Amino acid sequence: MSLAGGSVNQDSGPSIQSKRGGLLIRFWFGLLMLAPILVATTLVALFPPDGNERGEWLQFIGHFHPLTVHFPIALFLLVPVLEVVGRFSGLAHLRVSVNFILALATLGAASAAILGWCLGRSGGYSGALITQHMWGGILVAIICWVCWLLRTRLPELEAAYTVMLALGVGLVILTGYRGGQLSLGPNHLTQHMPEALRNLLGVNDDRAAVPSADPNTFYGARIQPIFTARCISCHGADKQKANLRLDSYQALMRGGKHGPPIQAGSVQTSDLFHRITLPASHDDFMPKGKQPLSADQVKAIELWIASGASATLAVDAIKNVPSGSATREVKIEEVDPSAVARERSSIAPAVADLQKKFPNILDYDSRGSADLRLNASVLGSAFGDQELEAFAPVADHIIVADLSRTAVTDHSASTLAAMKRLQLLRLMGTGITDVTVLRLDSLNQLESLNVYGTQVTAAVLPAIAKLPKLSYFYAGHTAILPGKSVPENLVGKLVF
Repeated sequence: MSLAGGSVNQDSGPSIQSKRGGLLIRFWFGLLMLAPILVATTLVALFPPDGNERGEWLQFIGHFHPLTVHFPIALFLLVPVLEVVGRFSGLAHLRVSVNFILALATLGAASAAILGWCLGRSGGYSGALITQHMWGGILVAIICWVCWLLRTRLPELEAAYTVMLALGVGLVILTGYRGGQLSLGPNHLTQHMPEALRNLLGVNDDRAAVPSADPNTFYGARIQPIFTARCISCHGADKQKANLRLDSYQALMRGGKHGPPIQAGSVQTSDLFHRITLPASHDDFMPKGKQPLSADQVKAIELWIASGASATLAVDAIKNVPSGSATREVKIEEVDPSAVARERSSIAPAVADLQKKFPNILDYDSRGSADLRLNASVLGSAFGDQELEAFAPVADHIIVADLSRTAVTDHSASTLAAMKRLQLLRLMGTGITDVTVLRLDSLNQLESLNVYGTQVTAAVLPAIAKLPKLSYFYAGHTAILPGKSVPENLVGKLVF
């Protein structure tokens, strides 16, 4: 008996030690998963989105959030499927992997939350919607972690585990919906809903919730509807890019981080009018990433500002207002194919050859234009001086050239100077110096020049100041410093 007892003791010792070792591993692994959740929580709590843009690296990293956020969502939603299916005879083995999937979902959700904070904090976002979405992402990560913790203690905590799993599924859906509102607009799920279904479900247009202005005033009848239809998805009650709201007259005139966007009586100094009339390819064009306002909409805003930008001006007080609806979209231009072919005939063969040699970086500005847009930034360091020289035959037709982060150097100065009709030129992160910028003094159509992150110095400022149409000169992370002596013609045009 004593021998048997001794044997039992000898067997139980390693067994207990093994269990303790397993518990210790789970403990440290649990802390490892908790760490990024605590990091995300601290960042959102102490440094919430404030509507300011900052940190190029933060913005770059943050834009990976939409790419990574779907990974933990898919993993977590797979868990209840495996739990249910795994209870059927012969499929129990499917539940073996649940703990591992929950661990991956926890780490993925926490990482996505941190990337989301990087984007929200640095991307100019603010408002209740972005805050709710951020905290929703953090709560999803916490619930993933709690579910993993509870499942390692089954079966005594199975009921709590089931409740948390159901709660997590609901939270994933809600947080995803908030994310969709941020990126696609507050009514993204209902904006294309058939009218019959809308009436059946009792769904109202979300835009009806926007405070309405007096329809007997010019602002209420013609201006606010434009902002409601085209602007409040980014500048409304729930989301305010650059701390700017356009859902009421008071909010509009109060302005955002750049000050009031409207200067009553002065169209030329009103930032809002300047932005809506920029080329759609311009860095500061609004509404960003969307169809430009129609000519009638732009004209209505121009006349309203010029007349004093009043909230009480009578609806019929301004004459010569375009008769088109305030929310009418731009009509697709009618194009004469034979006329376009004649206009392009001198460069068409060269364009075709370049498009074959360099796919997807050269295209016409529009269906009816012979102007060209060059975007070599997608090729990175694989595109250099020799490659740019190949575009010399069509240089006089290029109006936009994005060479950001390519291997272009000062050897391309003459090639760039030959692009006489350039309106926008991006040289961000290239090897150019003052030599190249000084050669651009003949580009009389240039409106925007970006030399961010290059070796350009303040010595170029006098030459740049002479460009007649230049509106923006992006000089951040160069030897040009804010606050230093700036030529009068560049005041208000330098962006750091």
